[in-house]
Amino acid sequence: MKKASITETKNHLSRLLDEVKSGTTILIMDRDKPVARLEPVAAEERTNADRIAVLVRDGLAAAPRKRFDVHAFLSRKTVRLPPGVSAVQALLSERESGG
Repeated sequence: MKKASITETKNHLSRLLDEVKSGTTILIMDRDKPVARLEPVAAEERTNADRIAVLVRDGLAAAPRKRFDVHAFLSRKTVRLPPGVSAVQALLSERESGG
């Protein structure tokens, strides 16, 4: 997300609006504190694919290396913890042991 000061916004509003029209969201800052956001009106109308493309373009997400195989994912063996065992504790123990 691009940031602009109030002064920059005032002096270059037309240029910033052109960027917004092309899909960029701009955070308006006042002394390093966010006060407003300029974003495309059509942002709510984007499809999930459009949203993902914007995230990838902005470097906030990575594009998948290969197509997601739903069948393979759903057919994986599930892990069942014994009753009373915390999944969080199991994860933390595994991290501590380096396993």
